[in-house]
Amino acid sequence: MPLTVRVISPDRTVWDGQAEEVILPSTTGQLGILPGHAPLLSALDIGVMRVRANRDWATIALMGGFAEVESNEVTILVNGAERGESIDRDAAKAAYDEALSKANQGQSASRQEQIQSTQALKRARARFQAAGGMVSV
Repeated sequence: MPLTVRVISPDRTVWDGQAEEVILPSTTGQLGILPGHAPLLSALDIGVMRVRANRDWATIALMGGFAEVESNEVTILVNGAERGESIDRDAAKAAYDEALSKANQGQSASRQEQIQSTQALKRARARFQAAGGMVSV
């Protein structure tokens, strides 16, 4: 029995379909969901969600939110989301490089500016990875 997966952002439904497996970026690490998973409610971090449907993997950049798993239904409510196939990889790479540069220059910035640059870097990294880009750790 497959999973029913819904990814809902404030402005639209990003994914609504069946899947064999889901990997989520929870705030405590990667979280794998298979059919028959125990009920769960988890906070999600900014990162890349992976969905296996019809033996193919799809990626979705998530901008934080929550996931609920119950009775083979996975409902994901997020602040923002974008499917990897709709992201321009070159533009995402440029945004990632710029965010990385700003984060590295943030040593003399205020605490609030450091937090903002770190969040911008996480968002840019998620978009670039969802588009298929590789990021060194």
